[in-house]
Amino acid sequence: MNSKGLDFKHKEVINITDGKRMGFVQDVTADLETGRILSIIVPGNTKMMNFIFSFNDSIVIPWEKIECIGDDVILVKI
Repeated sequence: MNSKGLDFKHKEVINITDGKRMGFVQDVTADLETGRILSIIVPGNTKMMNFIFSFNDSIVIPWEKIECIGDDVILVKI
């Protein structure tokens, strides 16, 4: 999965474990030395915080949890 951070903006994130729509990518975090994307960030819902950590009401999803990146959606397994 070779993608740039800007490619993720406006893609919807769907959890394939339960089929829930998590929201749209708000931001990404990256390792500045390697240029590798470390995680994607979607707006949070405090009821959903039991599986991934939150930062200022956002959900941070580690890169390892991304299963597939399509043209319009990102499928994650959490």
